[in-house]
Amino acid sequence: MIEILSPAELARARESGALVAHILRTLTERVTVGTNLLDLDRWARTMIVEAGAVSCYVDYAPTFGRGPFGHYICTSVNDAVLHGRPRDQTLADGDLLTLDLAVSTGGIAADSAVSVLVGQSRPSESVAMIDATERALAAAIAVARPGARIGDLSHTIGSVLSEAGYPVNTQFGGHGIGSTMHQDPHVANTGRPGRGYTLRPGLLLALEPWVMADTAELVTDPDDGWTLRSATGCRTAHSEHTIAITDDGAEILTLRSESAQRPDDVTGMSLT
Repeated sequence: MIEILSPAELARARESGALVAHILRTLTERVTVGTNLLDLDRWARTMIVEAGAVSCYVDYAPTFGRGPFGHYICTSVNDAVLHGRPRDQTLADGDLLTLDLAVSTGGIAADSAVSVLVGQSRPSESVAMIDATERALAAAIAVARPGARIGDLSHTIGSVLSEAGYPVNTQFGGHGIGSTMHQDPHVANTGRPGRGYTLRPGLLLALEPWVMADTAELVTDPDDGWTLRSATGCRTAHSEHTIAITDDGAEILTLRSESAQRPDDVTGMSLT
């Protein structure tokens, strides 16, 4: 199903996006050496409930997971890249943490992810990997406009990631979003330009470049049946924003700054 949102629905999408951005910004500011992943989940729950929003994760039970997810945020650390199920684990200096969050306000969802380094340690390889996903995301947003095709976004993301030296996995990628968290069209993280669905005003997309340092192969954590890890144990990174296609281009709904924006040249600026 591909949804095209009405102006009223787009207004609710902006509310959801602003809430997701606020929660992720707050959590990244709280993260420090010794933070427990279960505390991050508890803090996310409190903010979602206080806002009167609905978690897209707690009852989420797709075919690739083991039962309902049962938590309010994905917390992926180091070799974990997607669907990281919060556990009793404390963060150490230099850990690479990805927070991924989706909530619904007024029946419309928004989804975003950010990767950060914990503490004072800044391993250069990890910094470069996070930067590559952010640059790929910014580049895709810059070409997202009415008349562009999904393949244009996929090709743009894949080109940035490949040029940075990372293998690209196509099992999981970006997606349409609206009254439900995951919808068509699928936005693979590599592809051919000029192919696929044509973007229209009112379309919401969650774009999410993610990489693993030296492999494109995922394995599922056998303990929780949810967390996807790199097959080699290498580090990973993941960046994601929900955007709305408008007459003028792409509007970032989950921007983690004090105000939303419609950048003229998003590739030249931070997506925080």
